[in-house]
Amino acid sequence: MTGLVYKSTGSWYTVKAEDNTFYECRIKGKFRMKGIKSTNPIAVGDVVDFELDDTSDDITGTINTIHDRKNYIVRKSVNLSKQTHIIASNIDIVFLLITINNPPTTTSFIDRFLVTAEAYGIEAVLVFNKIDTFDEAMRDEQLYLQYIYSEIGYKCLRVSAVEKKGIAELKAMMTGKVSMFSGHSGVGKSTLVNALEPSLNLKTKHISEQSKQGQHTTTFAEMYDLSFDAKIIDTPGIKGFGIVDMEPSEISDYFPEFFKLKEQCKFNNCLHKEEPHCAVKKALDEDKIAWSRYNSYLKILEGDDEHYRSDIYNDDRIASDETRKS
Repeated sequence: MTGLVYKSTGSWYTVKAEDNTFYECRIKGKFRMKGIKSTNPIAVGDVVDFELDDTSDDITGTINTIHDRKNYIVRKSVNLSKQTHIIASNIDIVFLLITINNPPTTTSFIDRFLVTAEAYGIEAVLVFNKIDTFDEAMRDEQLYLQYIYSEIGYKCLRVSAVEKKGIAELKAMMTGKVSMFSGHSGVGKSTLVNALEPSLNLKTKHISEQSKQGQHTTTFAEMYDLSFDAKIIDTPGIKGFGIVDMEPSEISDYFPEFFKLKEQCKFNNCLHKEEPHCAVKKALDEDKIAWSRYNSYLKILEGDDEHYRSDIYNDDRIASDETRKS
């Protein structure tokens, strides 16, 4: 039988068969022996072949084949530095939920996520959530960020799940597609899914006042069928986003505004750092490229892997503020 993985808990996988029946499945041990360095050899969104075992009272399945993926979103496993974690696969469009201060989403985090989406050929949309909570300063910051990313070519949405603002536009972009919601814990992913499909009634939690960070409500990635011909993958909150398997020379290709200027650099292998006659540095000096983007690029280039998982909320925000003042 062939089916689609809707939920992964690490040892069990919920698979929806072609007849729309859900089965709980395990995997054969050989998947862990094929040199897959991922902490999860099977991800939500995978198409798999499985066999049913009806020898016990509960009918379960054994997955024996994973079909080729058209794409996937992957990041470094926070606890196992040499391994990766596949967040989801076979995605048509990914929505990165961003909040200004409850909790804060840094430009470094946004840029790392966008670089990964670019590398795997997945359309990414920035969703600025909780706009109903903005004061004037927060609105100004949100509009500034929206300006930066719109100029690059990314679609941006302003949304309030509470006041149902932007929901119709979001639904239109999701219709007929497999979408994924991602972002830090507490940015309102589950609340937004509930606004799109109230019958799901996903659990939500409040922001911790002490740390201003979200509390994990979604423990495992899970796919849901929505009533308006759409599928949504709700994912656990991501604290940091480590970049996986990118050569220094290719990183700038995943910054669209850098890639456009690449041919104008004097050297073919220009890393846009110290090289003379660099078109990217020239554009930076002329304020045609955002300093926050260049700062993110340098961090990724330098392999600043500890930073992404240790103190994402403070140092990054200070650095971003400083570059905007200069």
